[in-house]
Order: sequence, then structure tokens, then C-alpha cells
Amino acid sequence: MAKAERNREDQDILEYRDLMMPPERYEDGFDLKTIIGAFFIGFIMMPGSIYLGLVAGQTMGPAAEWVTIILFTEVARRSFVTLKRQQIYMMYYVAGSLSGMMGGLALGGGPFAGLIWNQFLIRTGAAASFAKEIPNWVTPQPQQLTEIGRTFFHRDWLPAIGILVLTQILSRLSWFGGGYALFRVTSDYEKLAFPMAPVAAMGAMALAESSSKDETWRWRVFSIGSMIGISFGALYIGLPTISGLVLVKPIYILPIPWIDFTQSIERFLPAATLGIGTSLGALLTGFVLPFWVVVGGFVAVVGTAIVNPVLYKTGVLHTWQPGMETISTQFANSLDFWLSFGIGIAVAIACDGFYRIAKALREDSRGSGKVPTRTWATPEGRGDFRIGIALGLYVLSTLGYILLCRKLVPAFPLAFVIFFGFVYTPIESYINARMVGMTGQFFGIPYVRQATFILSGYKGVAIWFAPIPLGNYGSLAQKFRELELTGNRITSMVKAEVLTFPLIMVCSLLFWSYIWGLAEIPSVMYPYAQKFWHFIAMQECLWYSSTTEHGSTMFMEAIKPTIIGTGFATGIVGLVIFSVLRWPTLFIYGFIRGFGNMPHFLLPEIFGALLGRYYFEKRFGQKEWRQYAPVLAAGFACGMGLISMIAIAAALIKQSIAQLPY
Repeated sequence: MAKAERNREDQDILEYRDLMMPPERYEDGFDLKTIIGAFFIGFIMMPGSIYLGLVAGQTMGPAAEWVTIILFTEVARRSFVTLKRQQIYMMYYVAGSLSGMMGGLALGGGPFAGLIWNQFLIRTGAAASFAKEIPNWVTPQPQQLTEIGRTFFHRDWLPAIGILVLTQILSRLSWFGGGYALFRVTSDYEKLAFPMAPVAAMGAMALAESSSKDETWRWRVFSIGSMIGISFGALYIGLPTISGLVLVKPIYILPIPWIDFTQSIERFLPAATLGIGTSLGALLTGFVLPFWVVVGGFVAVVGTAIVNPVLYKTGVLHTWQPGMETISTQFANSLDFWLSFGIGIAVAIACDGFYRIAKALREDSRGSGKVPTRTWATPEGRGDFRIGIALGLYVLSTLGYILLCRKLVPAFPLAFVIFFGFVYTPIESYINARMVGMTGQFFGIPYVRQATFILSGYKGVAIWFAPIPLGNYGSLAQKFRELELTGNRITSMVKAEVLTFPLIMVCSLLFWSYIWGLAEIPSVMYPYAQKFWHFIAMQECLWYSSTTEHGSTMFMEAIKPTIIGTGFATGIVGLVIFSVLRWPTLFIYGFIRGFGNMPHFLLPEIFGALLGRYYFEKRFGQKEWRQYAPVLAAGFACGMGLISMIAIAAALIKQSIAQLPY
């Protein structure tokens, strides 16, 4: 009976998980072709990624991943060689590893991008009051930088480079161990759906069919998605980029990334945000995500639009001022209410997950004679290893972080570092793994690191640059699920990481040294960096100065225990009500995902979800459409990537011509 009740409760999750099942046989996708692809990405794609980030503030993203795959697929076809889906996905994985980017800074090109930012930060006026307190393992002092010039090949850079290499090693051990353990819990045992995992997996399968000339519906749907991506990308990315090369002001058909109506509604909905995301990708995401996840998110943003004015009228949202646009409004509301409320909600999610695991373990251990629906058993041939080894890797790397942090910043309370490594990071990672597994979307608690540093009583700025064992590895569980769906052994990822680590370090050092040597960063040569880096530096320095003797402490009041308790109670009550009424479990997780967030991208998502459910499902059939949607989204990303590469090539050619003296 317990088993039947649990199956009914999880039916809405399992129906999405069953749309794509792993193959019966697992193979090693890492081979010579993958190695060649990795070198191609490192030496050809990485310079473009660096340039695009400095000039336009954009990431290559799907451009590096899908363009590399298409190129190698076409070369293989003309060489009468077939690429398997395992090999294609490993190229996709390696490309993503080598073309990552640092958040709002739009810094691509590997780990040395961080040192480029540090050398700029220490020389800005915003950091003048505490620049001398920044240690040499972060960056040389301004006077040293002036003397040695724009190069990393100097002994003054050795401490910073040494710490960089060491933290990169610890980071890989930490995320691999933690990510694998979370995958075993959320995917193998809890059987969560991971609705976004089939996007990359089915894209790899479609291109594998093209390589083997055994084309099915996947290749046709992928091609349709690619043409949609190319057509939309030409207007959304191509036209602004190309026109910006020849005109004073680029031509935008659609504003990027959204149309903002926040200031237009402030008279009757004060402190609320409203906008519409202009990327077609959000609509396709609505095709892929479980319907009730999107509906829950939409209901939440509508509720937020109603709650925010009420909170403003009652004085809870007191930081918001008329005239603020979306980002400022969201930031102000977060400080006053949603940061603390979100922490409470996140704790409720964690408690729900721990309760479900404990309940399942108790029921499966009763020995009813039936095969339990959840098991720790792993598929034969997947290349798994004992979960204790994964946890051991995480513990080892975390201890390394703690010792390194203690050595570099001995004045910072050790208890906080231990808490981050062994309590907070595992809990937040599990919360996020469940959110990714249920909704396909990332979830994290903002400003925890900043609040802890401020509330700790520590004085100084070194801790802001120290390698703290604070991470969120929940999203990496999806990477292992993608690996499983494409029939790759776990050992394929291990081999890929062993290859990409030295490759990314060498390529990052070489290309950043070369580009930095050409011109100062930022400068007129790099418009995005010149425009935004000073603003970002001022924001960062506000945080850093908060732990100095006379620094700002405005964020100390952002953590409100009463509101945290309200958020926790709201989450628990909502989960209980939905469980008792047997409503879709995914709705409450979608609701949690959307509550307090901007509606800008959820509006296109709900339109896509409704279009998929009430038009495409009726036309093609429910099961068929749910299989088509991830392939269509993968094709769209590929088409957008192709346009991005063309735009990058044109920009690089223009930049090269502009440097010629004749």
C-alpha cells in the first residue's frame, strides 16, 4: 500500500523521467576524436570567447559546443567515419568546460580571466582606500604591475598563479565528488525527472544519427529547431553585431534581454517588476519543462506582483523608490524581504527532501517481499564507483580548502570556514539538486557569503579573495544524468577532466597574456569592459569595504530571522497541503522557483507551456510532443550558436583591420 501511495505521489515526476531512458549498453565516449576536439576548442574557440566577452559582454555558450560538434560531424562524414552519441556528447561536455564565463563580468577564457580582473580591480579608484591590504597571492600591487608591464611571465605573479592552480585542483575534486554523490541520491535513488537533461542528450543523438546516415525523426526535428535558431539569431544577435561594426549605434529589432515595463506600472503596482524576455529560447524552455512547473512559476510571479505593493504599503519594502527599473527594484526588494524569505523556503525544500528520503528508506526496509521502487543499485557497465569514494574526494578537497584558507587568512574565524565546507555547501547543493531534478532550473540562496563575512566580525579585505569552501554543486547532478542518457561511462568524464585541466590552464595563460599584451584591459579596444567594469568594481568594492574599520554595513540588516521563519512555514505548509490534496508535486516546486523572482522570462515560458500542451500535444500526441520538445530546443541552441560564431568572426576581422596602420 505504501508503495502504491508513493507511486501516485511521484507519478507527475516519473512520467517526465520515462520520456527518455538510458541505453542498455554503456561505452567510453572519450577517445582520440574527443581529444582532437578539445584542442580545437582550446586553441580556436577560446580566443573568440575572450574577445566576445570583452567587446560585447556575451558568452559563446552554445556556439562553442554545437559548432564544434557540427564541424567534427561533417568532417567525420566526409572521412567515412561514424561518430557515436557517446563521443558527440563528450565533445559537448568538453566544449562547455572550456568556454565557461565569469558571471556579470562576461570574462571567458579560463581561470586566468580572474587574474586579469584582479589586476584591474586593485588599480581602480574604488579600491584606493584598501588596495594595500590586498595580498600578493591575489595580484601584485599597482606599483609592481606598472614596473613589470602587461605580462604574467614575471616572478611577482608566482604567488597568485600558484594559488590559482591549487584552487583549480581542489575545485575539480570537490565538484566531482559532491556532484556524483548528489546524482546517486537524486537520480538513482529518488528517481527525479531532470527535465532539461534530455536537451543535450537528444541533441547528441540527433547528430549521431546524421553522422551514421541513419536519420530518424530526431534529425528532422533538430534541423527544424536549427533553422528557427538561425532565423531568430540573425535578427536577435547577428543584426546588432554586424550593424555595430559599420554604424555608430547598432540596430536592434528586439531589445536585449527584455522589454522593461517596471517604471510604467509603478503608479498602481509600486515595488513590483514587469517585463517580457525577448529571447525565443525562453518560449522553447516552456516547451521542455514539465507543465506544472511552469504553471507554478507563473502563479508565483503573479502572486509576487500582488504581494510586493502590499509589502510596500505596509513599510516592509522600504528601500524601493519610484523611478527604479527592474534590476534596482529586484535588488532593493531582495534586501528588504525576499532574501530572508528565500532562505526560509530553501530550508523547507531541504527538509522535504530529507523527509522523503527517510520515508523511502523506512518503507523499503520493511521487507514486504516486493521490489522497492527506489534502490541504490547502479546499472551494469555505467562505470560507477562506491559513493564513499565520492564523499571522500569531497571531504579531502574541503579539508584542503580549510587548511589553505587558514594559512592565507589566519584572522578569519575557522568555525565559519568549517561550517561552509561541511554543513552549508552540502545542504544548499542538495536543495539545488532537487530543484534541478524537479524543475530543471537552478536555485541558490543569494548573499550568504557576503552576509557571513560581514557578520563574522572580521576586519580586512583578504577574506573576500580567499578560497572559501562555499559552492553549489547541485546542478552538476544533471551533468551525470546527461552522461547516463547518452550511454557514457562515468569514467569518460574522469578522463575528460584529466585532459581539460592542463589544456585550459595552458590555453588560458597563453591567450590572456597575448590579448593583454595587445592593449590595456579595459580600454577603448574593448567597449563592454570599458563601459561596465568600473561600475562592477564600485559595486564589489562596496562589499569589500564593509569589513574594513569604517566600511558600509547596510547588508547586515538584510538577514531577518522573523521573515526567514515565515518563509520556512510557508514552504512547509504549501508542501503539506499539496501532498494531502494530491495536487501535482511539480506545481509547488515551480511555485517556489518563481516566488519573489522577475516575471520577464516566466511570461514567455508560460506561453510556450500552454502552446505545447493545448496545441502541439493535441496535434502530435502527448508522448510524441514531449519527445520532440527537447530535440527542438537543442536544435534552436545550435542555430543560435552558428549565428553567434558568424558574428564573432565578423567582429574579429573588423577588429584586426582596425589595428592596421594602412
